[in-house]
Amino acid sequence: MNKLYLWGIIITAAMLGATYMTITYLGKSGLNGDIINMLAIAGAAALVIITVFVVVKYVRQMQTDTATGELADESWDNIGEYKNPVPFGWAVIFLGTIVWGMWYFLWGYPVDKFSQIGQYNEEVKADNAEFSKKYANIKGEQLVNMGESVYLVDCVACHGLNADGNNEVDAADLNQRISVKSVKYVIDHGLTGKLLGTEASMPDRTGLMNANNNYAPITDKEIDEVANYVAGGFKDKNSAGAKVFAGTCVMCHGANGQGVAGMAPQINGWNSKLIINVLNNGKDGAIGKMPIMDTLNPKQKEAIAAYVMSLSKGE
Repeated sequence: MNKLYLWGIIITAAMLGATYMTITYLGKSGLNGDIINMLAIAGAAALVIITVFVVVKYVRQMQTDTATGELADESWDNIGEYKNPVPFGWAVIFLGTIVWGMWYFLWGYPVDKFSQIGQYNEEVKADNAEFSKKYANIKGEQLVNMGESVYLVDCVACHGLNADGNNEVDAADLNQRISVKSVKYVIDHGLTGKLLGTEASMPDRTGLMNANNNYAPITDKEIDEVANYVAGGFKDKNSAGAKVFAGTCVMCHGANGQGVAGMAPQINGWNSKLIINVLNNGKDGAIGKMPIMDTLNPKQKEAIAAYVMSLSKGE
């Protein structure tokens, strides 16, 4: 046991020496009259002294003490538990931590005072305001270039370097407005007004009449036909899909899929409002869910919209 004490003293001296040498190295001249350095040394010394005291006390106690007191009635595997009271020191420490916690929460570090999270939020708010002011009038090619830069930081991981999507992470191809798979999904599931950016909502297939307008739901064949027509760019006006679109979709989406204000979005191409709305609200799609991009400021979202629109124009 004497060897244990000896090693404890050696380790203690080594810890104190290492602490002092570290502060000397960082401060270049010892404690340097710095209260933080002095508190660090004092804290290290206090911890070492307390540790040594506790270890010595309880090692000696383990050597001499024997368990006493009344055993509880219950036992597990013939192992009983004494009904001894909680040691006074433990009880004081437990109650002390409760008192300290209440003080810390209400007076020492109250939630309505300074916090790192609050400081970060304020700095982000200030930076966004400065950013918006600096780039308020940016447009055209400069806006597209900004959008490409933001895209490469915030969007490329899912949508790919060429914005052609990634099925492994359920991200859509942004080089085209809509795919056959996406059209079918929206018809099957519908969309809420929040995601559309309108007051109206898109019903699912049970709320869509067939092309003959005979109050029967749209059929699987009609869904296939109209999906190919829409995803194909509304080109074949004499196709079966064009007939389905004219009888079922035109009232909300317009004759050429240009959308109707307050009713349904544009589906024959991208527009800035549509893309920004998806960034603001997210979107459930055929291959997965697009999350809300709330880390971007309004100008960055406008820039991303400009960049995405430029892709389909071949710019």
